[in-house]
Amino acid sequence: MPPTPAGQVPAGPVALVTGASSGIGEAVAERIAAADRGWRLLLGGRDEERLDAVARRTGGTPLAVDLGDRAGVERLAAEALKREGRVDALVAAAGVGWAGPFVDMPGDAVDRLLTVNLTGVVHLVRLVLPGMVERGAGRIVVIGSMAGRVGVAREAVYAATKGGLLALAESLRYELAGTRVRVTVVLPGAVDTPFFDRRGVPYHRDHPRPVPPERVADLVWRALTRGTDHDLYVPGWLAMPARIQGAVPGFFRAMAKRFG
Repeated sequence: MPPTPAGQVPAGPVALVTGASSGIGEAVAERIAAADRGWRLLLGGRDEERLDAVARRTGGTPLAVDLGDRAGVERLAAEALKREGRVDALVAAAGVGWAGPFVDMPGDAVDRLLTVNLTGVVHLVRLVLPGMVERGAGRIVVIGSMAGRVGVAREAVYAATKGGLLALAESLRYELAGTRVRVTVVLPGAVDTPFFDRRGVPYHRDHPRPVPPERVADLVWRALTRGTDHDLYVPGWLAMPARIQGAVPGFFRAMAKRFG
């Protein structure tokens, strides 16, 4: 953090949380607020009514915006910097889904997933990262998915967007080596949020069972406060199949086809 001028009370760090009107983003906002560590919250989301409610509960500032195009991303970053002057931590939790055979996927749905889940995150990081590097500290926490690590049938584009986030994070870790800017990807399995209802296809797998969004928020808080610079899985046991898939992909694929 930059030094505080003499006589002034040091301001708390600023966290920008996207997707804060529901699901994981909402849980993250509430987790940060509950810690009562002086964090200042900027909350991005599409649903203005829900976002305002979350802002009232958490003391955050609502920034209603649709991240479905680059202009929306740029507006969010500009408004965040205008309101607080800096962003010390970015939690990129906004995301959309689509499930079904890839050959049936409409082009508009492809574009929407790519923009919100991947290119929007890339641009948002691009806009807030320079300030972190200049100040010598910062946190970037991206909400990924187990689908991005191992692939999932009937969710090819969703998995591709989340896989792209993993590659982005790993590449940035190399570039940011020697700084105090840390990049974390949190990889949940299924999470009990409105995500599945909104994509129009309910969650139907037996394993893994959906976890509450608060468990994901706890890992995000850990990343923010400890400066984690690696991937975090929730539930934690998902790290094992991820390692198996990386070591013996053919065996993993055979087991996935057999057991789902």
